[in-house]
Amino acid sequence: MIGARIVVKRGSKSEAEKPFWISYADLMTALMVLFLVTMSVTLLAVTKRVDEAERAKAERDKEITELLHRVQVAAQKYPGIKVDTARNVIDFGDKAHFDKNSSGLKPEQQRLLRAFVPEVLRIARDPLGKKWLKQIVVEGFSSPEGDYLYNLNLSLQRSQRVLCVLLAKPFTDESAMTNGELEQIRDLFLVGGYSFNGAKATYEDSRRVELRLEFLGIGEHRTLTAGIARGNFGICALGAN
Repeated sequence: MIGARIVVKRGSKSEAEKPFWISYADLMTALMVLFLVTMSVTLLAVTKRVDEAERAKAERDKEITELLHRVQVAAQKYPGIKVDTARNVIDFGDKAHFDKNSSGLKPEQQRLLRAFVPEVLRIARDPLGKKWLKQIVVEGFSSPEGDYLYNLNLSLQRSQRVLCVLLAKPFTDESAMTNGELEQIRDLFLVGGYSFNGAKATYEDSRRVELRLEFLGIGEHRTLTAGIARGNFGICALGAN
């Protein structure tokens, strides 16, 4: 009716002032949950990478151990040659000793080198050898007599002599290495002289050469030599001393 009062129902003051946004505590809780989820995913990814790296390292160590074992088996056919698996070194013992102030190798020493090294080359050509063997360093040593620089040059000549012997024309009673084996020597072998660093207990034992096997790291690849121009092998320029 005319003049009647219209009453508008209003909510209570507490309902009107109820906040629309989530509370600060709820926001922090949500952020904390998000942070924990992100960290969990990150930790899982890092753990997976670490596990894969450890598996790869364990596989590499196992396969290199197998390679060294094969070299040991080959060395057993040549009395006096030993494989030091702790240093990855082929030790010829007195089979590769030198006379004082000399870098010459006796005929029987030359025969031994040309007979044994093809065994190592065969191992280097098998799948594990191709996978892990990086290079073979011929290390020459001298006794701690005389000047350091003189002995450094002498030890280098001794390591060079090994390559000269391997690449030289064999004696008539020997089997010649194939061209492929000679090229493999050129690709794999390096020489190094160490003067009297690494001297042994006696002067005679110190005047020696060793072969150190170096292996590729995980993900590392051997330098390719295919297509690189190279000259003839030539003739060893060292004297007969």
